[in-house]
Amino acid sequence: MRYDCLIIDDEKVLADNTCEYFNMFEVKTAVCYSQAEATEFLKNNETNLILLDINLGDGSGFELCKHIRTTLNIPILFVSARNTDDDKIIALNIGGDDYIEKPYSLGVLLAKVKVMLRRFGAVEEKATAEIFEDGELKVDMKNKTVTVAGDPRKLTSMEFSLLCYLIENRNRLITKAELFDNVWKDKFTSDGTLNVHIRKLREAIEADPKNPTRIMTVWKEGYKYVSEDGK
Repeated sequence: MRYDCLIIDDEKVLADNTCEYFNMFEVKTAVCYSQAEATEFLKNNETNLILLDINLGDGSGFELCKHIRTTLNIPILFVSARNTDDDKIIALNIGGDDYIEKPYSLGVLLAKVKVMLRRFGAVEEKATAEIFEDGELKVDMKNKTVTVAGDPRKLTSMEFSLLCYLIENRNRLITKAELFDNVWKDKFTSDGTLNVHIRKLREAIEADPKNPTRIMTVWKEGYKYVSEDGK
């Protein structure tokens, strides 16, 4: 069976309430309360998005995220009462697409989830056979693959969307606000989240991530993708 959203959280009352609320607004949602239950669920079902708590009764959401990322490239939103910068950085570095702190507003969380679902649905609808090549970098927009000198580079859905937006608007300054509005579609995304995703992209496609030649920082303004031929 296919769901819009899977909630993985050992706080049963909160998870059940969130699941019920989402279903009430026609976001087909299922819930799992443990790492083991979620792993088994994903063997037999599909989902378009995952809400994942860090502290699970039988393990860590961080470890589960790493496991999920070996086979799935769907959006993963961490939802946790842990609010340190270290936790947020770890979550994004291991493949999380966003980090939401508890307690949360059901309405705000539902809005964020719907935006995510619409955005990644839109990526599928807009996908064409277009292949972007820039020196050794090759990005297949339709199949969502990235290679450098023929070597596959693994990106999360959010990282791929961010790269595509930078490429589509290459050789011009793109402000942080524009990226928040058009990639995350969320004005409340933090600079820290964007910075981590930019760093991950550089590590994937730049020959020297510390001295990038493609994804350039424009101090205090935003970023610019610079193509080799300037086109």
